[in-house]
Amino acid sequence: MIKKSEWQTGSWNEQDLQAKVLNLKPSATLWINERSAQLASEGHTIYRLGLGQSPFPVPNEVVTALIEYAQEKDYLPVRGLPALRQAVCDRIKRFDGLERSAQNVIIGPGSKELIYMVQMSLKARLILPSPSWVSYAPQASLTDRKVSWINTTWQEGLRLTAKHLEETCSAHPGERLILVLNTPNNPSGITYNESELRSFADVFRRYSVLVISDEIYSETHFQGAHISLARYYPEGTLISNGISKWAGAGGWRLGWLSAPTELTWLIEALGKIASETFTAVSAPIQYAAISATKDTPTLSSYLLACQKILGELSCQAIERLHKVNIKVCESNGGFYLFISLEAHREKLSLRKVDSGSTLAQALLNETGVASLEGEHFGRAPEELSLRLALVDFDGAKAIDSVKDPTYISDSRLSEVVHSHCTKVMTAIDLICEWIKTHAL
Repeated sequence: MIKKSEWQTGSWNEQDLQAKVLNLKPSATLWINERSAQLASEGHTIYRLGLGQSPFPVPNEVVTALIEYAQEKDYLPVRGLPALRQAVCDRIKRFDGLERSAQNVIIGPGSKELIYMVQMSLKARLILPSPSWVSYAPQASLTDRKVSWINTTWQEGLRLTAKHLEETCSAHPGERLILVLNTPNNPSGITYNESELRSFADVFRRYSVLVISDEIYSETHFQGAHISLARYYPEGTLISNGISKWAGAGGWRLGWLSAPTELTWLIEALGKIASETFTAVSAPIQYAAISATKDTPTLSSYLLACQKILGELSCQAIERLHKVNIKVCESNGGFYLFISLEAHREKLSLRKVDSGSTLAQALLNETGVASLEGEHFGRAPEELSLRLALVDFDGAKAIDSVKDPTYISDSRLSEVVHSHCTKVMTAIDLICEWIKTHAL
């Protein structure tokens, strides 16, 4: 029994944390979601454009499969259910024509964890195009990794180019390099065409760059035309994906990572880490996830409806923002708009709005619109940029109103957004009115 004299309540405190943990801030997306919920509970009207959670329900056939397999209670293989790993390979072949082995697929509790494990495993510098998802750089900090940002410009539409890649890779001779390419991009919605991806592949191949192709938003491409970098750089591309975004199952926590045969050794290493950490992903969810990878008429209809709703919503929001001279990055997929209010800097600075954080705070306090400043995505702190997540609507009702997405007219699609995405469009209007009041 420990005597009181041997254990003082103040003998342990936060200063005993490792510096990299002590200095770590909560994930920005999760923080804004919790802050929005707190404000709403206090009686404030909040428009939740902060967290990028899918507004759509999990497809019915996937829910049915989860119910069917709810009794599965045994541990599954560390790298994942063999049938699911094969289903992932079949899906990759169907979409991108690539032959990948189930032995080189690992299933994890979300792709986020798997990306972290890759960073943890390798001795290399991380390269991130700006803007990039909020968690890549903090994960690098946790794994004591150096990060180099590629600062894309608004004049270039925030698009990554082969020239950017060449300049960055050549600046680190002799170093191993990892790059994360997220497309459709969070926060910008940017996608890349075949010509661009081929030019990227040439640079990656020349410098032996290991690329994590984060394709978690692949099936949210508005035209259903996602292209994986792995088509053109198969030997050096890890494909990361999962069911959180395009299948609406963020809370189920299931993702996967697929590697070429050249990187079998890396999948084996990740399996070792998994065996000492999460052990295995939930068995019922793995069984159910197989159905999410299939090419069925009902799932295809679901995905098409989601793509059309998101595309129309994005178009309507962009049209309104442009009317008040807010610059918007061209979005071709995902849930987001990335906007710049630099054109209004002079007048906004009179109200002490002179950075991304003061801009986001002013909008939250004065309009109730929750957003995330660009600094969280690798932009300069002083840049007046924000990410807006267009997700504050009932996706189930929106899908039901579409009926047959293959033949829906443009006018009917516009009506669906007008009827079911009211809160998102109200938030956009509030931003526009705020600009008219304070900056025009």
